[in-house]
Amino acid sequence: MSLASVSPEILGALREGLRQQMPHLSEAHFEPMATTGLAHHHVRLCGTGWLARIPIQSQMQLAALENLQYQIACFERASAGGYAPRSCGYLPPTLGLPRGAVIVEEIMGTKAILPDDLPVIATGLAAMHRLEVPQSTRRSPLIASADPLRAMWDEVDAQAQYLPRAGISAYVHGIIKEELQRFAAHIAAPLRPMVRLIVFDGHPGNFVVQRPAAGVNVPTKKAVLVDLEKCRYSYPSFDLAHATLYTSTTWDVESHCVLTAANVMSGYRAWHAAVDVALAEDAQRWHLPLRRAMWLWSVTWCAKWRVASKATADGTHRGEDWSTQNIDSSLVRHVRERVDHYLSDDCVAWVENEFSELSVSFSGLIAA
Repeated sequence: MSLASVSPEILGALREGLRQQMPHLSEAHFEPMATTGLAHHHVRLCGTGWLARIPIQSQMQLAALENLQYQIACFERASAGGYAPRSCGYLPPTLGLPRGAVIVEEIMGTKAILPDDLPVIATGLAAMHRLEVPQSTRRSPLIASADPLRAMWDEVDAQAQYLPRAGISAYVHGIIKEELQRFAAHIAAPLRPMVRLIVFDGHPGNFVVQRPAAGVNVPTKKAVLVDLEKCRYSYPSFDLAHATLYTSTTWDVESHCVLTAANVMSGYRAWHAAVDVALAEDAQRWHLPLRRAMWLWSVTWCAKWRVASKATADGTHRGEDWSTQNIDSSLVRHVRERVDHYLSDDCVAWVENEFSELSVSFSGLIAA
């Protein structure tokens, strides 16, 4: 999509930070990696097996140091499942590195190829969902709401406030309103799904797939989730939705694919086969409503980005900062094109039709 525009000043600050905090890594050759996301630059520390994640912003609206600590917790807990990188710590914020950096294990492999890699992506998510959930007092600093469904509503509702300024059509606004009403009805009901550690940002572009034929020392194909910033204790169906929604599988250029309903179900079936029966049976009834909720989150984020991206970059380096001044112009063009598409009448109608098509498939998932 574009090459990372990591300035010499940032690279110099990164090297100085490594000298002070992790001297064994400080003499490595730096190789900036391609930028495909809006939240981080990545720099390979060649020959060490590690890379630096340098935040551009915090999508969790956290201050710089708090964001680093949150990400470390994400990597530590998710990597226990064997399908996420380890971390060796972080470099604290400095004048030259105002949001610091997280140093994580470099995972060798290739981008996901859809739809073929969807089952291994689902298996990787299942490994995290199988992890034991700690007692409530030990879940911090990760988000662990007493009611994750209502917490999701709050996030969607906050983003939906941008809809009137986002320039969407009456049709799209009407569909979103209907979906919000459907979501509200689930919140009003007493039932809730089982809670597990989830990634919340498991779209296919955030996976690296290791393949034995590619020379990686793995016995079978394996999908490793490499972008961990938003982990929380919530519902696995959110992850499955984010891995298979149209707004996810067509976001990243290299893993772009329009999935059929049969493709989507192959991912869900792989997940069901990899988790315990109790979790699978509990999740089945929630797959469709939480898929709708995850789409609401994605499409209202698009409305938010369309508005917030016009702002001037925040020089205080705190929390979110969607300003297009922060990223390469070619990446801006890509994001704008995707956002415009996802907010279009045709795309929203396509997603709504998919919901109807999948409703039957989800109802017979366990029996199949």
